[in-house]
Amino acid sequence: MVRTLVLCLGNIGPEYADTRHNIGFMVADYLAAKHDARFEIGRHAFVTEIKAKGKMYVLVKPTTYMNLSGKAAAHYLTSLKLEKEQLLVVTDDLALPYAKLRLKGKGSAGGHNGLKSIQEIIGSDEYARLRFGVDANFPKGRQVDYVLDPFSADERIDLPLHIEKAADAVLAFGALGIERAMNVVNVK
Repeated sequence: MVRTLVLCLGNIGPEYADTRHNIGFMVADYLAAKHDARFEIGRHAFVTEIKAKGKMYVLVKPTTYMNLSGKAAAHYLTSLKLEKEQLLVVTDDLALPYAKLRLKGKGSAGGHNGLKSIQEIIGSDEYARLRFGVDANFPKGRQVDYVLDPFSADERIDLPLHIEKAADAVLAFGALGIERAMNVVNVK
């Protein structure tokens, strides 16, 4: 059965659990809970598999911290014998308004250290990424503090709904492929 590798970015540790930078982990946790799957410790990551609509998804939460996420990407692409076209990275994005989803088949790292690491280690920017908008509502020079802060009280009100939509986008990528999934996810 064809598998999709879903690399969900975040940082390990309770101090990062509810931060904007950990939206990838939140999406992975939602998918695992919905499909009664449990994460186990693997090489460079917590890993589990789910099956949805006849497709298999390998959910990976790197344990290397954000700046070294490429280690997990490379390991699981190689060990599972998958192509870059079967990889979807779920990450936060400061350039998008809060909760806006954007699915792309390739692109630059856009200053995101997790994406930079992946691109350096796998040697390509041609892999799919699902970007979850976290907005850029911070004073100049405070970007790191902002992404490592929890979502605001107002944002947390509907955050579960937005996480569910992001999870649906992950499943759409695996079921439909990048082009058709982009038509579903990237609506205005």
